Amino acid sequence: MNENSFLLGAVLGQMHGNHPGAWRMPGADPNAYTDVTPLIRAAQAAERGGLDYVFLPDRVFIWGDLESGPPIVTMEPTLTLAAIAPATRRIGLVTTMSTSFVEPYTLARQLRALDVMSHGRAGWQAIPSYEPEAFANYGRPVPSRSDKYERFNEAIHITQALWGSWDRAAGTPDKATGRFADTSKIRPIDLRGRHVASRGPLQIAPSEQGQPVIFMPFASGLGVQAASRYANGIIAQASSLEESKAQRDIMRSMTVEAGRDADEVKFLSFFALTVGPTLQEAVERRMVLEEAAGIEQRLAHLSAVLGVRLDPADRDKPLSSAQLGSLRPHPGVAQAARALDLAREGRTPHEILGHGVLDQATSLVGTAEQIADTLQEWVEAGAADGFTVVIDDLHDGMDAFVDQVVPVLRRRGLRPDDYTGATLRDHLGLPEQIGLDPRLTVDEGA
Repeated sequence: MNENSFLLGAVLGQMHGNHPGAWRMPGADPNAYTDVTPLIRAAQAAERGGLDYVFLPDRVFIWGDLESGPPIVTMEPTLTLAAIAPATRRIGLVTTMSTSFVEPYTLARQLRALDVMSHGRAGWQAIPSYEPEAFANYGRPVPSRSDKYERFNEAIHITQALWGSWDRAAGTPDKATGRFADTSKIRPIDLRGRHVASRGPLQIAPSEQGQPVIFMPFASGLGVQAASRYANGIIAQASSLEESKAQRDIMRSMTVEAGRDADEVKFLSFFALTVGPTLQEAVERRMVLEEAAGIEQRLAHLSAVLGVRLDPADRDKPLSSAQLGSLRPHPGVAQAARALDLAREGRTPHEILGHGVLDQATSLVGTAEQIADTLQEWVEAGAADGFTVVIDDLHDGMDAFVDQVVPVLRRRGLRPDDYTGATLRDHLGLPEQIGLDPRLTVDEGA
């Protein structure tokens, strides 16, 4: 390993894969959108490639257009990871749970259960919800931003305190003496905030890593403040190397201000991936997925990005001189400039789509070497400590990434040849933690 080695994880969200056309591919079973078996297979493939973690996002409402595809999130992620846990041995399992609707005792109990079931491999992406649809499902009004983050901080603080309510010093059951545990080391926490409270203690002992690793998304203002106190992983979605570096610099600076070491927080950028033996074959793979997703709808979306009407009948023809002269790329779309460049290079609309310009995350379409080049460039530039990759089609995309890209990263010394630890904290280079960080004062939490 060299000084530019980095962390690596993968998103397991949609059952068929991230691309909206994946569920319509010839090998896909459209009725399997609630079947966790494909996600188990994908997690096993990711583990075969030595990835540090798999990550399951969440939404607590129907997310996506059911007229054109399955929900983007279907199954509850913590239960799904509980199914994946016994089918894997080393890879970290990062779930998502919202502090807006779940009480700290339930958060602490369910997350520790996943942690002990997986022998210390659990992570928690802690989020506050913001969508009106989510609050409507729980019969609650949408809170103000300040109230949302006040509850967020209280919930994380109390959850961690509950994790610390059963100390390792309580020991292990001893049949010879008849003592199950030293109850003087299992104590109530009696914490109450303005929004949430808990007496404790928790009824589950610590896992091999102590307690789950906390991840958070990158969010400005109050979100970054909370992350600087509690998070060890930031799962971010930057549109460029420059934006990612700026966000990472902000995160590191605020972490130091919070009294922690900047290296305790790993900045992990999203990348949407399509890999092929050649660049053209990778683009063609995506073109097939675009066709499966409904080419008319996808071209309508591309038309809005480029600011010019594209006729589906001409999808395999380069844009005319008149069309090129009238291009007005959408200022609010991160990859609009890339789409514009491809159009000016003479790429057809279908080929432009094949370069992943409609992906929400920054897109990498190319060979294993080209993908490795970009990941290495971002790390060497200080733009990321690692990456969370988004697979286009899970039926074969995870295997392609593991079998083609990971070996290149290993040859360059950017990834280890195998796991060097057993827990998620091991993978992230973090020490054991049980309970609250002693560097944080009470007024920063509940």
